[in-house]
Amino acid sequence: MAEEKEMAFLDHLEELRWHVVRSVAVIFIMMILAFVFTGFIFDHIIFAPSDPNFITFRWLCRLGEVTGVDGLCVTEIPMKLQSRFLMGQFTMQLTSSFVIGLCVAFPYVIWELWRFVSPGLYAREKKGSRGAVFYVSVLFLLGIAFGYFILSPMTVAFLANYTISDKISNEFDITSYVSTITTLVLGSGLLFQLPIVMFFLTKIGIVTPQFLRQYRKHAVVVILITGAIITPSPDPLSQSLISVPLYILYEVSILISAMELKRKEKRELAEMQNSAT
Repeated sequence: MAEEKEMAFLDHLEELRWHVVRSVAVIFIMMILAFVFTGFIFDHIIFAPSDPNFITFRWLCRLGEVTGVDGLCVTEIPMKLQSRFLMGQFTMQLTSSFVIGLCVAFPYVIWELWRFVSPGLYAREKKGSRGAVFYVSVLFLLGIAFGYFILSPMTVAFLANYTISDKISNEFDITSYVSTITTLVLGSGLLFQLPIVMFFLTKIGIVTPQFLRQYRKHAVVVILITGAIITPSPDPLSQSLISVPLYILYEVSILISAMELKRKEKRELAEMQNSAT
């Protein structure tokens, strides 16, 4: 009996290994493609949020013209990028290629993870988690877009224009710039998984919608502080561009938690009735 359990464990371990191998292989392939097209990626993607002609800044200018709000146009980003380390540019090329490869391959990695986990779920659990790969992938891509088109240009514009003295010029190292963009983009992609996380936490009984509603005011304060820090200008309109999506994400998490709790209570009630009969 013990030998059978050991064989079953080894079989699962072998299966997990192949899921991991395929996921890593896809990430590596996407990383190589990104490495090959490094010039285009850096000029038109990574450095784009530091250009005043970036699409987000153009939208802000148009929004300012329509609403009559001054200060939304970003006409200058006074910064200069340098490489102060011998391996600086090569390291950033590898880092950016890996991050891009991971972002592109993320839906496939989640699909491989689901293929490994799903056979161990009950039919009821599979039905309740239907579409999980799709929703996780969509939320991740939305988070990536939010981090790239909203957070990154806002942060770069704010930090490039921030100075404590006219005698100091902003000359950033390439490693610092790429690391900041990477953190914001990947962080947003993970942050947008909040509804999925709340769904599973509610499913296992750790989080309730009542708990999320109770701490809504605290969440709002944190979101507003985040928006105030990141936005390049202190006006409420530009802060709302960041704060509103984050707050909507929190409210969606409450709604999903409430729906899952209701389904969970119905299942428990049905099981109690079946056991009673």
